[in-house]
Amino acid sequence: MKAPARRPRSVRLVRLIGGALAAAALGLAVVLGLFLAPASAAPVTPGLVSASPAVLSPAALPMAPDGPRGPKAPQGPAGPGSDSSVTIDLDGITDKPSTPVTVILALSLLSLLPAILLTCTSFTKVLVVLGLTRNALGLQQIPPNQVLAGLALFLSLFIMAPVLGQMNDTGLQPYLAGDKTASAAYGDGVQPLRDFMLEQTGDDELRLLTNVAQRDLPKDRADVSMATLVPAFVLSELKQAFIIGFIIFIPFLVIDIVISGALMALGMMMMPPVMVSLPFKLLLFVLVDGWGLVITSVVSSYR
Repeated sequence: MKAPARRPRSVRLVRLIGGALAAAALGLAVVLGLFLAPASAAPVTPGLVSASPAVLSPAALPMAPDGPRGPKAPQGPAGPGSDSSVTIDLDGITDKPSTPVTVILALSLLSLLPAILLTCTSFTKVLVVLGLTRNALGLQQIPPNQVLAGLALFLSLFIMAPVLGQMNDTGLQPYLAGDKTASAAYGDGVQPLRDFMLEQTGDDELRLLTNVAQRDLPKDRADVSMATLVPAFVLSELKQAFIIGFIIFIPFLVIDIVISGALMALGMMMMPPVMVSLPFKLLLFVLVDGWGLVITSVVSSYR
């Protein structure tokens, strides 16, 4: 068989170009038909009312988004037609110190409390007298230091109770109630403590501290400054405590002398007199109610 004759390339190229032109013409016609079709021929979207577009209500048409609105003008507290005046009531406002100020003052007072207790109250005198009493008995650690300090603390509170009550009534409570300023409350509150310290301070101590500070002697005891009064009060307290301690030492010293002489007479020179005199000291101290006498003498010294 003979092979079929091939068509020339020019014929196939012409047909290919012609097909491409026909397809382009058909696509152009379709596009023009879509754009030039009448509006009534447009398909109706499902879900809309079956009436014609001209009959549709404006509410059924989509609304255009509103543009941004400006800020509203500020309005007064009163409505239209009412009085625009403003009334401020200050009846509920007081001059009471705020809670942070009260807390700061309380913390400051707590930090200074040990120094105030040692220098401005009867604590030093009571503690020294109790310590001298223990030494007079010949006891080194009985009663312990903690017991003596606790007893001196509560005896000091007992002695200072009237003074602390006056300070609370004249200074602290009016300040917390807002009736007095801080400076006025301090001046009125510290006055009972000044009076107590002046009553227990001797003129010799006040004169000594004034001369040491190279200041002029005040005309009256009430004019003494706190910087001079506090150390003078401490010196007076120590002086009175040593006087009371000397009186307490005398009977126990007599017992030691008697016991030492008895041991020398018996030829027991190697026997420590303290070991023999200690039971007699304790017996004498218990029989005369020694602690009661010591505490009574200390408390009575402030009256």
